[in-house]
Amino acid sequence: MNERDSDAVSAMLRARGYRIVADENDCDVLLLNTCSVRDAAEQKAIGKAENLSARKKKNPDFILGILGCMAQNRGASLLDQLPDVDLIVGTQKFHQVPGYLDNLRAAREAGTPIGETIVDIGEEAGSQNTIKDHLAPEPDANGVIERQITAFVSIQQGCNMDCSFCIVPKTRGDERSRPMDAIVAECRALAARGVREVTLLGQIVTSYGRRDYPHTEGISPFVQLLEKVSALDGIERIRFTSPHPRGFKDDLVAAYGRLPKLCGYVHLPMQSGSNRILRAMNRPYTRERYKEIVDALRAVRSDMYFSTDVIVGFPGETDEDFQQTRELFEAGNYDMAYVFKYSIRTGTPAAELGDQIPDTVKEARNSALLEILKANSLRRSAALVGTVEEVLVEGPDKTGARFTGRTRGNRVCIFDASPRLIGTLVPLKIARASVSTLYGELVLSGVPDPA
Repeated sequence: MNERDSDAVSAMLRARGYRIVADENDCDVLLLNTCSVRDAAEQKAIGKAENLSARKKKNPDFILGILGCMAQNRGASLLDQLPDVDLIVGTQKFHQVPGYLDNLRAAREAGTPIGETIVDIGEEAGSQNTIKDHLAPEPDANGVIERQITAFVSIQQGCNMDCSFCIVPKTRGDERSRPMDAIVAECRALAARGVREVTLLGQIVTSYGRRDYPHTEGISPFVQLLEKVSALDGIERIRFTSPHPRGFKDDLVAAYGRLPKLCGYVHLPMQSGSNRILRAMNRPYTRERYKEIVDALRAVRSDMYFSTDVIVGFPGETDEDFQQTRELFEAGNYDMAYVFKYSIRTGTPAAELGDQIPDTVKEARNSALLEILKANSLRRSAALVGTVEEVLVEGPDKTGARFTGRTRGNRVCIFDASPRLIGTLVPLKIARASVSTLYGELVLSGVPDPA
């Protein structure tokens, strides 16, 4: 979500005449788009901003701004630690950034610097509709334009779930969905630019449109949107994140069997495998219901890939609670997981709970799940050796010597290829595998030349 927001702000700035530079040391304006999910993320952003403040002392015309969730969460109080920041803009005001920067620069060029930091963290009706611009690739030094193959598309912002550990409702506001036709038009335009895979984004993406569109013959608005995007020429793959387990009703499960473009990869946040802890987290499902969802999805696609989120060390989590989490985690056979040690987020209900878990216990539980994950991922990767997987060629890898792409199950692949294959779906025979990366050779027989 933050990456998508940053891309949209960058596109707005370029449209206003700003130039995006590759090296932060060359910029006149530096904007930090921040996260607040964990305190460590805020502290990292504050540390970065403090380091940049030294640059302002050498160059008073240098503009430093803080955007996003930390800006929304802390607002003007950030100035107690960061008095030199020029701009603090919250999550519903990204589209105001170009105008604020123009004002700051105009004032300084006129020799009348604005004395106070611009702070805007207010709510704004319709702000979800402003995250729609995409930063188009520009030519490199040789005049070559790197083609964009994948793109994020924001469809919904905000969250009404009120999980007791989470600050997102405070930083992102209430659920707000974009019009379905606008989303489809954005995806169509991306396809015309050469994008072949879109990832639909939302805080609770499966809640999309539930107050704006009716269910039609048992089909939720979110699944209706998946159908419309799937019907677009040029879009070959669809992914989405982040969903909520309660959104996986029969219609969404069935969609994996009838929409070929919907990739067989599901991010399904578990958070805990203990019903007692799930209640304390205010998560409206049980371990039994969670397992039913996993089983139903695997019944539709036996080769379904799963990732999840888990929090260990939630206040009051006993050894028995963790053992239940461990058992459900093992049963999930995840390919990827984000395992977090619980950290207090001031302003959330869980922050007021007693029976905080010692850090040593959190660390041990965290390590135990990561060991299970490593074994699961390695086993799933090893099982792919010798098989042929469909891969979307995205472009050169980080070394520039080979190419990279992903399977439908979201596994990163490295292989030799021709630039002409960028943006095409190719068969790749897997020769070897690591925990998270597959290496293979193209099976080029029958692969058409791209138009």
